Amino acid sequence: PDFLLRVPAANVDATESGSATDISESENEAVGDEGNMSAAAAADSAASADPVQPAVVSVQQEEPQHINPTGESVVSHCYGQVCCYPSSLSASQKSNGEETEGDICTICFEAWTTAGEHRLSALRCGHLFGYTCIQRWLKSQRPNAKCPQCNKKAKHSDIVLLYAPKLRALDNTEQESLKRFLEQEQCLRRKAELEMAQCKLKLQVITSQYGQAQKELQELKALMAQSGKSSTPCSSTSSSLLSGLSQRADGLKSANYNFSKAVLVSQAGGCRVMSYCEPLSCLLASQPSAHATLLPGYGVKKVSMMNMKANEYVPIHSKQIRGLSFNRQNDSLLLSAALDNTIKLTSLLTNTVVQTYNAGKPVWSCCWCLDNTNYIYAGLNNGSVYVYDTRDTSTHVKELEPLRPRCPVASLCYIPRSTSSSFPCGGLIAGTLDSGTFWEQENEAAYKPHILPLENGCIDIQVETESRHCLVTYRPGRSKPMQRCVLMALSRTPLNDSHDLPECSCSPVQTFNAGSSCKLLTKNAVFRCPDGERTLVCAGEEATNCTLVWDASSGFLLQKLPADLPVLDISPFSVNGEHFLASLTEKMLKLYRWQ
Repeated sequence: PDFLLRVPAANVDATESGSATDISESENEAVGDEGNMSAAAAADSAASADPVQPAVVSVQQEEPQHINPTGESVVSHCYGQVCCYPSSLSASQKSNGEETEGDICTICFEAWTTAGEHRLSALRCGHLFGYTCIQRWLKSQRPNAKCPQCNKKAKHSDIVLLYAPKLRALDNTEQESLKRFLEQEQCLRRKAELEMAQCKLKLQVITSQYGQAQKELQELKALMAQSGKSSTPCSSTSSSLLSGLSQRADGLKSANYNFSKAVLVSQAGGCRVMSYCEPLSCLLASQPSAHATLLPGYGVKKVSMMNMKANEYVPIHSKQIRGLSFNRQNDSLLLSAALDNTIKLTSLLTNTVVQTYNAGKPVWSCCWCLDNTNYIYAGLNNGSVYVYDTRDTSTHVKELEPLRPRCPVASLCYIPRSTSSSFPCGGLIAGTLDSGTFWEQENEAAYKPHILPLENGCIDIQVETESRHCLVTYRPGRSKPMQRCVLMALSRTPLNDSHDLPECSCSPVQTFNAGSSCKLLTKNAVFRCPDGERTLVCAGEEATNCTLVWDASSGFLLQKLPADLPVLDISPFSVNGEHFLASLTEKMLKLYRWQ
């Protein structure tokens, strides 16, 4: 004990109580005034003493101290001894134990404060100190002052006051590692989806080859049965049949499009795009008016598939037509876009324009919404896409603004929703001259943009809705001097069961070269083969004035269909169970029949 005061012996109560000590008045009177003064002095000394240090008041005899294990103050009464143990000792030790290294100044080892001279501050290196401590430290270390922790050079102007009541660093190491692991898994998943798409195409090729082999085997069995029944040698007959069979097998491997007829559309030229009207069984090709003085402008020429002759001209626009499209309702309503800043709806039953929308800018492309035929789209020369509602005849209801530099929208294609596909979402693919964007339609009024990983020089995008593939055409460049048609598989990651936001993209599956010249913005085609076993890709080659036909799965060139001029547009269609392929030049329309 720091303070010891001896006083006369006092009578105490029973030691069992252990609570307080009472001194009798008679013994106090025996001690006299001097004893009273000594007791008063002892009390004053005990009151002014340090609360952390225990005080002992002792009389004639001493007794071992009794300390409560709970750490509370205890007054012990044994043979006149009084021992006081303050509770502040355990509280101080507890508070010191709870302090951590992140809550104290590393110079004075005292807790920093949120205000005052010892408030929280930091150096440029990021270490934390009390303001007065680091100020004195830098002043004492001049002129070569350094940080007390990392020894980096520091000066008084580097001290920054931090306004934070309490600092705690969150340990996100595990979270970052999980993010990296997720990115790796997503990359592996994209690779697996690409491999799966390639395997599906290869499976289609193998399936078709297997069917052809089975047909050949049946024919060979029939041939052997016939040769066994005949009594005379038939080696010459067998060889002729085998040669015919091999020729037939070679014919099955090629695209069986044979030339059917050529139709003159415009003697002066100027044709640009075409589309097929199924209810009327006629092809429509855009062309300038043949009588510009009497009826100026541009329109469409009807070519009937019943007699394969051009019969009617329908005037629509005042400038060149850049897009034609029909919907799935088979109502003979033609949607057309032109450079005269308008898109129009024309009824081919009456050959009259029933609705006109003024976009205010030249329109390069157009298409229908295949999920809701009340909506139509128009691609403008500034990269924007206007959404129109046919029930609202005033103006567009929404504008899809471009995410990249403004270039004309050269192509528009709509992909309908599909629940059984790996790419279930529906939306609009807008292809400009330098990029492509998929606008996912979340509802009738909301569209979410996804930038597709396309190269510069994109001139056309076409879609095959059944297999969810798109055909992207690139013009020749310095690094790649050939016109390329790239077949891409559309993908959506993550899947619907994930909590992350889905992202739509595309990956190349097959590449086709279509010559070294590309002066015109041609439109190509990707569609299911009439035999239903494979996918065909068709593109025009300007250098040879031909239409090239490839097998999409194997990449083999199957056929070259000649034309008189460069091919501008290609369209497959069917009439009464027969399948045709039409190619349009500036003047002529050539028809090829599938056999």
